[in-house]
Parts: sequence; C-alpha cells; structure tokens
Amino acid sequence: MSVTPEIPMEGHVAPGFEPVRDAVLENFESRDELGAQVAVFRRGEPVVQLCAGWADRKKTTPVADDTLFSVYSCGKAMAALVIAHLVEEGRLSYDLRVAEIWPEFARFGKQDLSLAQVMSHQAGLSGITDPEFDPQHWVDFDRVVAVLEDQEPLFPPGSRSGYHPVTFGFLAGEIARRVDPAHRRLGLILRDDIAKGADVHIGLDPADHDRVAQTVKPRAPADLGEITDATRAAFLQPWSSPARISADAWREAEMAGSNCQASAAGIGAMMGAFVDGRVSGLALLSEPTRQALTRSRIHGPDAVLPFTIDFAAGVMINRDNGFFGPRPDTLGHPGWGGSTVFADPRTGLHGAYVMNRQQPYLAGDPRAVSVITAAFESIQ
Repeated sequence: MSVTPEIPMEGHVAPGFEPVRDAVLENFESRDELGAQVAVFRRGEPVVQLCAGWADRKKTTPVADDTLFSVYSCGKAMAALVIAHLVEEGRLSYDLRVAEIWPEFARFGKQDLSLAQVMSHQAGLSGITDPEFDPQHWVDFDRVVAVLEDQEPLFPPGSRSGYHPVTFGFLAGEIARRVDPAHRRLGLILRDDIAKGADVHIGLDPADHDRVAQTVKPRAPADLGEITDATRAAFLQPWSSPARISADAWREAEMAGSNCQASAAGIGAMMGAFVDGRVSGLALLSEPTRQALTRSRIHGPDAVLPFTIDFAAGVMINRDNGFFGPRPDTLGHPGWGGSTVFADPRTGLHGAYVMNRQQPYLAGDPRAVSVITAAFESIQ
C-alpha cells in the first residue's frame, strides 16, 4: 500500500474493504486523529490490517504493526474471555455464587451475587468509597481486593448495572486466581492459555514498554450525565483511578479492567472467540459456553454511565446505542478515549480500532464507529 504525502499508512486491505481505509483517512483529515491501527477479520481471516499516523505527539515515529496501544477498558473483553475459558474448563459456571470460591467476598450483602452478575457490573462496587484509599494503591492487587471485600455496595447487588471502570478487573482477576490450579493472575492465564502469542497484555513485560504509543489525553472531560454516588465513586474521587505512579508501573500492574496494552491485530483476533468460539483457527469455547458468555444478563439505565446498556458477561450488546456499528446484536467494548473492540456472530466480522489521541467519549467515539460501520458496509 502506498503512503500518502501527509499521513504515513501501511498495511493490507482485501478487495471490497476499501471503505475501511477511507474511514481511517477521514479520521485523520476531519477528526484530529494522531496514530491508529485497524484490524478487521471475518471468522478469523484478516481482511483489513492498517497502521496509520504517528506513535508520538511530535509525529516523529510512524505507527508500525508491532506498536502497542493503551486500550483501557477494551481489556474487559479479554478478562471476559479468561473467565469464559475457566467456565469452559469446568472451574467456574456463570450461575456460581462468587462467595463459594471467595468466602471473604460475602460481606455486606454480596453473598448471593453470581459470577454472571459480577461480570455484568451488578456488584455495586463501581469504585472505592474508603477516603483513606490512596490512588497509588491501585498497583497493589491484594490491597485492592481486600478493600473490595470489606466495602458495602453502592446500590443493592443484582438490582441493576453500574459500570465498574477500574474495580471490574480486580473482581474478575481475583475470581480467576481463586480457581486457577496454579493461582496465576488473570494476565498470565490470558498470555499462556488463550492469547498464544497474540500481542495483547494485561500486565506488560518491562521489555515491551518501548513499543507502546504515547497517549495524548483529551482536551475536555467526558459527559458523565447525572452524578450519582456510584458515578462519583467510579470517576470523581481523587482516588478513583491510579495516580502518582509511573507510566511503566501502571502498564506492568494487573488491572484487567482498565490497563490493557495491545495491537489492533492482537486484540481484534481475540474477539473471534465471541463470534464462533475460535481464536486464529484454534477452538477456545464450545458453543454453549460462547452463548452463556454473550447472552444478555441485565438491560436498562446504568447507574454510572449516562446510557441504557445491555450487558452480557463482560461485554456490551449493541442494541441501544450503536457503539459497535449498525447491527443491534454486535458485541463489543469501548476503551476510554476511543479504542473499541467488536464482534458480530451473525456476519462473522470482528476486530479493533485502537488509537493514541484520546477524545472525551465514554463510548461511541465517532472515529471507531465510522471505521466499524465501514467494515459492515463492505460486506453488504
């Protein structure tokens, strides 16, 4: 593929998928994009692999195919796959009460929460409420787990969803660690048992720091809608997210809900498991497990995000908002600032749009939506 005079772009576009390339270019020309990768697959076969723009703010280093991006909550889809893998192995079931494998979690009314409810943001633990919690503590996995064990839910558990931006990863991570025979952390299970070399990382190896694109923060805050106690805990307390730690320490930490580092090709390929249970041609999930992972668990106005959301067990279903293109049954997850992963079981399309200039969208960033929409239009 040729390189435009203004925007470096390399990669492959299968015949018929040229609208995806055009949408990427439009993001640079009209939506202030800095650097991005796009990967689109159809039932595991790559149809679009693009690298465009720059990995740094000064525009000195073009994005390459081995550039990693901080994709934030897109990692929740990867955490969901780890849990589904453990369900497939018979170590978990979605109807299991979490307290059966994690007795300390049963405090303050959390004793009846099922795995499916925790994975669909129904635990009422959208953020930390302890004012003594320090934002540096997020890199201490065991400390955060202990805080969540002792915390009263912010709304009645199981009554509704209330998005857990950071705490989700600790809940999923401790559940995975409790049932793994070697008590491995979730990121290691992902790397060793599922990803099989795909460039997706929850807990980055220090040797890979130099491959991570520089993230440029948004110029404006996100619109959080009505501020509830659950919203305040999730986003607005001084300790709601990690602070006063280095970027390296943040990337190396185990925060499966919020600090995934990935290439579009890596995480986009992993989304194939939501289509047919397979990743790069290898069977990961049986059809009953895939259906249990992807079916609706709770649907309605969220207690944290200003949206009506249909949650499966770790990903969102598209029917209310169009975050993942035009099809209502497409599954996916946004990442703070614009990165997005998606999978559509009916058409077989799955993939990722990852980028490094964040915009103030909690979900539905127009850059990602336009690219995903172009992919669907390419098969019509």
